[in-house]
Amino acid sequence: MNKFKTFLKPLASLKLTVILFALSMFLILAGTLAQTESGIWTVVDEYFRSLFVKIPFRLFAPQSVVTLPGAIFFPGGLTLGVLLLVNLLSAHFVRFKLSMKRMGIILTHLGVILLLAGEFVTGGFAKEGNMSIIEGESSNYVEDIRSAELAVIDHSGADDDLIVAVPGSLMRSTSTPVSHQLLPFDVRVDLWMPNSQILGPMQSTPEQRAMADRGLGVQLAAIEVAQATGVNGATTDIPSAYVTLLTPQGALGSYLVSVYFNEPQRVVVDGKEYTITLRFERSYRPYTLHLIDFKFDKFVGTEQARNFSSDVRLVDPERHVDREVRIWMNHPLRYRGETFYQASFKQDETGTVLQVVKNPGWLLPYISCTMVTLGMLWHFGFMLNAFLRRQSR
Repeated sequence: MNKFKTFLKPLASLKLTVILFALSMFLILAGTLAQTESGIWTVVDEYFRSLFVKIPFRLFAPQSVVTLPGAIFFPGGLTLGVLLLVNLLSAHFVRFKLSMKRMGIILTHLGVILLLAGEFVTGGFAKEGNMSIIEGESSNYVEDIRSAELAVIDHSGADDDLIVAVPGSLMRSTSTPVSHQLLPFDVRVDLWMPNSQILGPMQSTPEQRAMADRGLGVQLAAIEVAQATGVNGATTDIPSAYVTLLTPQGALGSYLVSVYFNEPQRVVVDGKEYTITLRFERSYRPYTLHLIDFKFDKFVGTEQARNFSSDVRLVDPERHVDREVRIWMNHPLRYRGETFYQASFKQDETGTVLQVVKNPGWLLPYISCTMVTLGMLWHFGFMLNAFLRRQSR
């Protein structure tokens, strides 16, 4: 046991704690400044949930004054979090002893440990997306607005459509045509745009429209624009791409596909009809939400939302569930480990947008904060009681 404590003693150093806190503060500063160039979720993944991050020097100087070249490699939030956790656990093994006097400090530290563990669970397993439903219609899928996919849909099935989805991550990284045994053609990505703007016939040039010879791209064009950052007010990128569909007999044509388009585009292969569409990545659920009624209340004389709510019908054949639920602000629906929040609504107010969150560690921060509060109350109460006893003597 003494050898084990000797081994842990350097890891339990208070100096190491101070250094790790200083590094964490610098990482938070860099991550905050990085949001001027990247989206919030990009920064979270690259800075706070990574082992190491490359921090460019230009973040720390106004570009209007000077541009600093170069960058430094820095420990990411995952590395610093693990080290802080190891440091705190080692300190308990080496220095802290279980007693009534130390109980408050121990409980407070256990709350901090649980908070760190909760972030690891959230970072590794939490998922979220949006479910958009038009009033009177239904939905059984959740969209991840941070990633896109090219869906090739075969509508010839008697009961269900056959959908083959090509992930956007593959489309932006490959230089060779994408092929699959279920795809009726190969997909060659001519140009991938993580964020784009669609130009109409009067806004685009013939050269821009010449990139596509089939579908909507004959009259429309897409140009790449800067990705949404954490400070410019835009929260969602609109990916677009120019793709060419290839068969052994030759090219079927070049298409402009975009998340901006609401309707799929028709493609005919050997006399059989398919549709293609670039959309936000979908994950399907074994249950369906039907939007019965959507209400949107505004403050009198303004366009600012006062309250909005969704009356939905939840149908789950697997679990024999068929019931009506109201979802409104601060009153979510919890079902099958997921939480449905009333997040937004469609711009024309014809439907609702529910944020769907699945986080197995959602309860840990609440437990952690409760433990820290109780630990601090115990510690200060014990110290106050000891002080009063000394004064009474």
